[in-house]
Amino acid sequence: MSRDLTLFPEDEIGDTLWQMQETGEDLAIEREIEFSVLFSSKDLALEFGQILLENNQKLSFTPFEGDELLTWEVTAYPFMLPSYENIVSYQELLVASGEPLQAQFNGVFFIG
Repeated sequence: MSRDLTLFPEDEIGDTLWQMQETGEDLAIEREIEFSVLFSSKDLALEFGQILLENNQKLSFTPFEGDELLTWEVTAYPFMLPSYENIVSYQELLVASGEPLQAQFNGVFFIG
C-alpha cells in the first residue's frame, strides 16, 4: 500500500500513524491519546489543569524531573480517533491554551 501524505504527512505524528496502520492497528477505533505539557511552576500547571477540567478533560498532574526549569507536567488523555487532523488540532489547542502560562508542549504518546 502506498502512503497517502494527506492522511500520513512526513513528520513524527504522520510517521507514527502510518506505522500503526502498517502493523494492523485499526485507526477507525477511538482510543486515549496522551498529550504532555510542561510548566515552570506548580501554580501554572494547576491553572492549566483547571482549564482542562473545566472542559471535561481527563488529566494527570505530576512533578517532572527531565528538565531543571520545567518541573511540572500536565498530561491530557482525550478519547479520539487517531487521525492526523484530530491529533494536530488537539495539540494546537493545548499549545494555544498553554501559551499565556509559558507552557512547553512535550509530545504525543499513543495508547494502544
